[in-house]
Amino acid sequence: MNQILFSILLVLIGLFVGIILISIINYIRGTSASRKAEKMLEDAKKEAEKAKRDTILECKEETHRLRIEAEKEIKEKKIELKETDERILTRETNMDRRDLTLQNREEMLEENENNLMNKQKDVQKEQEEVEKVKQEQVALLEKIAGYSKEQAKDLVLKRVEEMMNLEIASYIKEREVEAKTEADKKAKTLLISCMQKYASDVANEQTVTVVTLPNDEMKGRIIGREGRNIRTIEAVTGVDLIIDDTPEAIVLSSFDPFRREMAKVTIETLIKDGRIHPTRIEEVYDKTVKEMQIKVREYGESALFELGITKVDSDLIDFIGKLHFRTSFGQNALKHSIEVAHLSGLLASEMNENVALAKRAGLLHDIGKAIDHEVEGSHVTIGSELARKYKENAIVINAIESHHGDTEATSVISVIVAIADTLSASRPGARSDSLENYVKRLQDLEAIANNIDGVDKTYAVQAGREIRVIVKPEEIDDSGSYKVARDIKTRIENELQYPGTIKVTVIREVRAQEEAK
Repeated sequence: MNQILFSILLVLIGLFVGIILISIINYIRGTSASRKAEKMLEDAKKEAEKAKRDTILECKEETHRLRIEAEKEIKEKKIELKETDERILTRETNMDRRDLTLQNREEMLEENENNLMNKQKDVQKEQEEVEKVKQEQVALLEKIAGYSKEQAKDLVLKRVEEMMNLEIASYIKEREVEAKTEADKKAKTLLISCMQKYASDVANEQTVTVVTLPNDEMKGRIIGREGRNIRTIEAVTGVDLIIDDTPEAIVLSSFDPFRREMAKVTIETLIKDGRIHPTRIEEVYDKTVKEMQIKVREYGESALFELGITKVDSDLIDFIGKLHFRTSFGQNALKHSIEVAHLSGLLASEMNENVALAKRAGLLHDIGKAIDHEVEGSHVTIGSELARKYKENAIVINAIESHHGDTEATSVISVIVAIADTLSASRPGARSDSLENYVKRLQDLEAIANNIDGVDKTYAVQAGREIRVIVKPEEIDDSGSYKVARDIKTRIENELQYPGTIKVTVIREVRAQEEAK
């Protein structure tokens, strides 16, 4: 027990002694720190006073420097202001001088103006006197001549107009003769060259086809019992069969060459087969239709191969092949199109144009005729729609639309195709023409010339290739006859459709006749 108490007492004594020692140590440290802080404050005050003195000194030096510079700048500004004042004063002096000079000029101008006005009045008076004298002289001249001023003017103008008309007509005649001679020479050379390079046979298509029979007994078999076979053939093919006394032959009549060809092939097949009855006729006709479709494609491909044309839609090839079975005034449409294509290519080659495009346009220019009996509209409209449908070149479409003059040609190739079409159609024997159309064309040609003032008589000769016009000599003079010829030529070109060229000849003849008694 005593030991425990003793131990506790020792611990308490140790704690007290430790606390006293710690307090002493902290006091000693605090005293040392306060002394250092006081020393640092004194040093800082000294430094601050030194920096303050240095700063004040620098400020004074800077202020002195700025003052010197400001005084220098003020002195320079004063010098500049003085110079400016001197210049302004000089300008004011010059302006005063100019004002004085301008004032003097104005006074001189006013004086000159007054002089001019006085002179103008004098001139006006003189002009009035001259005009009065002129009028008196004109009146005296009118009295002497017996013509008024207006009458004399009209007479002079009329004579001048007559002289000018004569000179103009002579000049136009000379220029027309020169231009026509040169143009005809070049055109004939070009066309003859192309036509010599391409020549094809001419054969008119007929509207009937003759089928040869092995014997006359076959006629009866084709007619059939009570005519049922011939009625079936006509109903299926759409062709009229003409069976007459001609030995070993029957005639197929139709304006559609395609139907005639299918009917001919059908009858020839039936004759070879020997079995002729309505059912067999229908079977053979159906088979013939399929074979004809193949043949149509062959005709189209053959035309393209002949012309060297590629990249054509398959449906368009069929339309080209169908042209073989279409005619225009007896001329085979496919042969005509191939001929136009060849001529277009030759003309394009002579003129350095696209030959392939010209051939393509020439071949397709009448493509509308392949289906013009199936679709409403002219072959030009149908052809242009087909060309657009199968995405043909715009030049080809324009050639189709313009080859008959329905639309204006927008390219040289379109004009070439129109020329080639006229060449192919106007060749001797290329097309047949009815008497009614021929007579009407001659009547229209004569009517155009008869409607011209001063024309007495008109005669169409050379099958409409030339028109001779006799004018009234008392109304038309020699120079006026050339104008009549030119007017008739212009009206023919604007109002008529004709192949080739038409020569216009104007005849003026004066006959003086007396009878001695």
